Amino acid sequence: MGNKVSLLEHHVTRTIVRLTGPMIFGMLGMMIYNLIDTYYVSLLGTRELAALSFTYPVVLIVNSVSLGIGMGTTSVVARAMGEDRYDLVVARSTDSLILGILISVVFSTIGVLTIRPVFRLLGAQGEVLEIIVSYMRIWFIGSVFVVVPMIGNSVLRALGDTKAPSYVMLFSALVNAVLDPILIFGLGPFPRLEVPGAAIATVIARMITFIAALYLLYHRERVLSFKPMVFKALMDSFKAILYIGIPNAFIRMVQPFGVGIITALLAAISVESVAGFGIAAKVERFSIIVIAALSVVMIPYIGQNYGAKAYGRIKEGLRASYRIIALSSAVVYGLLFFLAPYIGGLFSEDQGVIEVFVTYSRIVPLFYGVYGLQLMGNSFYNAVNSPFIAAAITIIQMFVVFIPLGFLLRIFLGYVGVFLALGLSFLVTGALALWMVSRRMKTW
Repeated sequence: MGNKVSLLEHHVTRTIVRLTGPMIFGMLGMMIYNLIDTYYVSLLGTRELAALSFTYPVVLIVNSVSLGIGMGTTSVVARAMGEDRYDLVVARSTDSLILGILISVVFSTIGVLTIRPVFRLLGAQGEVLEIIVSYMRIWFIGSVFVVVPMIGNSVLRALGDTKAPSYVMLFSALVNAVLDPILIFGLGPFPRLEVPGAAIATVIARMITFIAALYLLYHRERVLSFKPMVFKALMDSFKAILYIGIPNAFIRMVQPFGVGIITALLAAISVESVAGFGIAAKVERFSIIVIAALSVVMIPYIGQNYGAKAYGRIKEGLRASYRIIALSSAVVYGLLFFLAPYIGGLFSEDQGVIEVFVTYSRIVPLFYGVYGLQLMGNSFYNAVNSPFIAAAITIIQMFVVFIPLGFLLRIFLGYVGVFLALGLSFLVTGALALWMVSRRMKTW
């Protein structure tokens, strides 16, 4: 197989850095995707932008399930690689794509049949609802090109290749950027399609990732099999993947819920605090990108070494990841501390909004290091086939610590209390995750 990085032999820190770098670019590609769609649709008008905003929760559910299954796939394939069981690698890789296709069919069928009632329930009506229907009908029909590549890229990462998925994603984002204005506004010989044009551009761009993933898995890695399926073996694969995938899909849907809670707490204080937090949430996606990328690549790294019983490399890898987290979070905090007033000014001229953004940027990023420990705990337990412990860490952070503390500190400190509660919740669960992982490793 054409692994780009050996996860079982090479220098640990260099291996992790070589995995993380391309992953960062892949995540940037995903962010560019969303920003480009939003920008061009916003040029059509407020109704069109509102319609696109309404689609976010539904798209989030599909993406959360896909990413959850992708995480399950990464874990089971990486462990099979570590155990040097090529037959199992092929079986799990092939079966994960079959599972992705089945889920796509379910999402597509249910989605197309329920577009109107679902979005009416979310509050859409009139012309906005019609725009949503025109967009989501195309998106649902093409959902197989969204779901399957996510899972295929997860297989590639499990094999030690983060470069190819990331570069394909960047190229796909570039294609989307070119097609969006052409199809939305009808440039050249193409008709003006407006919002449906954005959906078509997305489907075409995602189709590229679909073709690339299948090509790499079949021709380069040789991990796809077209032999007749054995039903029991297929069900065993589905069970192994979903055992990790379902809890992680749930957790990915919980995280936006947390953003909603923060927004609700701030809404009771002022409009400026909500706007300032909105800017902070957008900037934060870039601020934590190193930590987020690291948390993704540590799953195949830990998974392969766990399968190979190379426990010493896991311990060394975690120590290396902690150093990377400490360094990156310190750099990010220093930059945000001094640059926050200028960054806030790029998004708003309202001094109240800028003040809220600056306050957030000088409180919450101080806790990015311990947030990284929480993410490492999640990655560790998913990699060693203990997904419910990983889910519990996130649930404790959100529901046990942050929400009660947020309500309490808001009373005394206003929006500062909400931000402090978020940071303290990271501190508690980061310390908890570090303790739990250390305790687990002592048993090896």
